[in-house]
Amino acid sequence: MLYHGCGSSFILCAAGRQNINKDGKQDSMTDLPVRFEERMRALLGEEYPAFAASYDKERVQGLRFNSLKFPDGRGDAAGSGKDGKDKGTWEDTGAAEAAERVRQETGFTLERIPWVKEGYYYSGDNRPGKHPYHEAGLYYIQEPSAMAVVELLDPGPGERVLDLCAAPGGKSSHIASRMKGTGFLLSNEIHPARARILSQNMERMGVRNAVVSNEDAQSLSGTFDRFFHKIVVDAPCSGEGMFRKDEEARSQWSEEHVKMCAARQGEILDHAAAMLAPGGRMVYSTCTFAPEENEGTVLAFLRRHPEFCVEQVPAYPGFTKGKPQWAGPEAEGWGLERTLRIMPHILEGEGHFMAVLRKEGDPENAAKTESRDRLYLDSRKRKEAFRDYEPFIRDTLTEPDTFLERKEYVLFGEQLYLMPADMPDMKGLKILRPGLHMGTLKKNRFEPSHALALALRKEEAQCSWELSPSGDSVIRYLKGEALSEEAGIFKGRLKGWVLVCTGGFSLGWAKYAGGMLKNHYPKGLRRN
Repeated sequence: MLYHGCGSSFILCAAGRQNINKDGKQDSMTDLPVRFEERMRALLGEEYPAFAASYDKERVQGLRFNSLKFPDGRGDAAGSGKDGKDKGTWEDTGAAEAAERVRQETGFTLERIPWVKEGYYYSGDNRPGKHPYHEAGLYYIQEPSAMAVVELLDPGPGERVLDLCAAPGGKSSHIASRMKGTGFLLSNEIHPARARILSQNMERMGVRNAVVSNEDAQSLSGTFDRFFHKIVVDAPCSGEGMFRKDEEARSQWSEEHVKMCAARQGEILDHAAAMLAPGGRMVYSTCTFAPEENEGTVLAFLRRHPEFCVEQVPAYPGFTKGKPQWAGPEAEGWGLERTLRIMPHILEGEGHFMAVLRKEGDPENAAKTESRDRLYLDSRKRKEAFRDYEPFIRDTLTEPDTFLERKEYVLFGEQLYLMPADMPDMKGLKILRPGLHMGTLKKNRFEPSHALALALRKEEAQCSWELSPSGDSVIRYLKGEALSEEAGIFKGRLKGWVLVCTGGFSLGWAKYAGGMLKNHYPKGLRRN
């Protein structure tokens, strides 16, 4: 979808900008920093009126369907790699089927985003974040421009991938879906509060092969020398692409802030470079238009790291080539024209910059993962943990051995986790989520986690309870209300855990005992 501008005239004033339409009437318009406007006018020239007019448009909104929730979207539930699907299989056909189903069931207006197969624009009067499918992790609400980053990264099953600045989780959950539940994904966020949000979103999306950490880039680089096949650096930036929806980003903008961001981005990239394996691919991205943070940051990085080059990748129609001239005359000859921009006056998106950086060398020289057996539960602790855990797995799941055969279990207090098979020793690092949280070992019983429920499919549970996504019962469940009147459907079952589903997608747990069905939807997630 292209936007061609509206031919309005523009008047700058100290209080902001007024838009005078052809009828001489004043329309409301996003107030932009005057110096920002001056910079963009100088950069864009005759394109500037169309760029400025894009701020009059409604905010562009998108959602991305989560392949991990669909039959062909991943391998087995335990993430062992068995029955894994080929790269791209689900995205080629399943996403369109999912979109059509959601259209019919919800009435949402969904239009395909051209550069990502599982991405769709939705109408501003739709509220997908309020639908039970959102809690079930069926989709992730994400700005459309941002979805292009993982398309360029092109992660696949079995790889080792780092998302260095990962909160709130849009790109990490996208990466996880392309990895099909296998390999090792490290999703890192330096800010503790944002790291917790990241962890919650990875849980909601049913990701089982990811570790969530709360570290700075320098600390990680000391552990992961030449380790990752692919890295995303979606760097902290001045956020000029967020001006339409974020008043705080507009109010905090300054040229000094742009310079500070560029310096910080360079430091982050240097540490990321050390963690990338020879022959590996790194995507650097921002949601800003400032050349200092985009072409300028990439140019400075290439000068410091001659082992890297800007990789030529296919550009989707409407993507704009990078502008070496915006970074100065010394920028010619470094391949900066191979970087990409998404501009809001050309494509339906808030705006993004992306550079695909390739590290020279033989991938065979990537750091080898040492034996991790010492990280896992020893035979004594495993026997103790499995005393209550194994009966739960055998009584609750249809394929218990996919979990019980795995050795990568670790205990944090009473909390049992199943770590990714390729996870290295991360001793000394701050870890929020060391893999899939299986549940809590309590006295003489095991209580499964909400994360496990969301990582399962309906057919993987021996006993499930289906709630209509448009009915009252699912809302009552999400509010944590009592379910005793529904317990009759489990008559004849002595006791046990029930996987609650909506539309066939897992939503959480309930427990049947003594003729009663107890709601186990987490208190912290319950609707008001």
